[in-house]
Amino acid sequence: MMEISEQGWPEPALNGSEEDTLLGSLERQRATFIWKASGVDAAGMRVRVGASELTLASLVKHLAFVEDEKIATFLTGEYGGPWDWYAIREDRSIPWRITDEDTPESLIALWQGAVLRSRAAYAQVLADGGPAALTRVEWDEDVSVRRLLVDVIEEYARHTGHADLIREAVDGVVGEDPPDGAPPAAYPPLR
Repeated sequence: MMEISEQGWPEPALNGSEEDTLLGSLERQRATFIWKASGVDAAGMRVRVGASELTLASLVKHLAFVEDEKIATFLTGEYGGPWDWYAIREDRSIPWRITDEDTPESLIALWQGAVLRSRAAYAQVLADGGPAALTRVEWDEDVSVRRLLVDVIEEYARHTGHADLIREAVDGVVGEDPPDGAPPAAYPPLR
C-alpha cells in the first residue's frame, strides 16, 4: 500500500509491493510537480529561464497530455481528454503550445482532469492483471503496464526538475516538499 505522510503527502511504500512502489512514486512526482507549477499568476506561468522555451504553463499542459496519452489512452485504447488527437498525430508540439485561453486555472484543471482519468485507467488495468499486464495499443509488440508507468514517472522526474528551476526564477520558491509538508491544493486528493 502506498504511504501517506501525516500531512497527506504521498510517498512510495518503504517495503511495499511493486504496484505500491510504482504508484507511490508516481503520486509523489505528481504532487511535487504541481506544487512547483501552481500558485503563481499568469505572468509567472509564462516565465522562461535562459534560452529554454519551457514555462510552467507549457509543462502543466504537456504533463496533462502525457497523463492522457501514456496511461489512459495507451492502457485503455480510448482517446480521452480534450485533445485533438488527429492534429497531435500531425504535430507533436501542440500539447506544449500556450494560448491566451490557457490561464493558470484552466491549465491546472486540465492537468487535474487528466490525473483523475489516469488514476481510473490504471486502477482498471491493475484489477485486470497488475503491472505485468500487457498492451499493444500504439505499438507492434507487447508493452507492459509497468513500462508505461515507469515512462510516466521518468517524464515527471525530468519536468519537475525543469519546474523547480523555473519556479525559483519566478518567486524564489525552492525545496523538495512544501514548507508545511502538505500537498498543494491543486493536487487531486487520493480517494
